[in-house]
Amino acid sequence: MTDVNDELGTIEKTDGYYQATLKRVIDHPRESVWLMLVDPARFVNWLAPGEIELVKGGAAKLNFSDSGIVIDSIVSEFDPLTLLEYSWSSGDEPQRPVRWLLNETNSGTQLTLVLGVPENEDVARSCAGWEAHLMMLLAAIEGVPIKFPFERFVSTREAYNKLILD
Repeated sequence: MTDVNDELGTIEKTDGYYQATLKRVIDHPRESVWLMLVDPARFVNWLAPGEIELVKGGAAKLNFSDSGIVIDSIVSEFDPLTLLEYSWSSGDEPQRPVRWLLNETNSGTQLTLVLGVPENEDVARSCAGWEAHLMMLLAAIEGVPIKFPFERFVSTREAYNKLILD
C-alpha cells in the first residue's frame, strides 16, 4: 500500500468552486471497494459513523463526534458499484459535493474522488482531510483500521497549499 505526497490530486478552479480530483488504484475487486463506501459497518472504520440510503434522493448522514461536525445531506447521484455522490455539508451550508467513482482495472479498482469546495474555503485543508481518510480507507480494506493520520493531513495540506500557489 503506497500513499505518499507524490500521489497528490489535481485542483482546478471553476464557477466559484475549486474542483479537486484524488485517485487511487486499490488491489481489491470493485465490489469490495464499493462496500467500503456504502456499508455503515465498513465506512465507520475509515470515515465516521452514519448511514447512506443507496438511492438518488436518499439521506446521507455522517457524525464526526470528535470534531462536532455532522453531515446531513442527500444522495445526489447513485449508480450501484460505480457512482455515489452527496454533499459534505448540512442545512444551509454551501454545497460541497463529494463524488466517488469506481472503475475496474487489471489490478483491482480505480477509485476517483472528486470534491467541490467553495472558492472562499480552504481547499488545501479539504484535500488534506480527504487524503488522510483515503489512507484510512486503504488500511481498513486491508483489515487494519488506523486512527486519523494527523501527520499525513499536515504534510499534504502543505503540499496542496504549494500546488495552489504554483
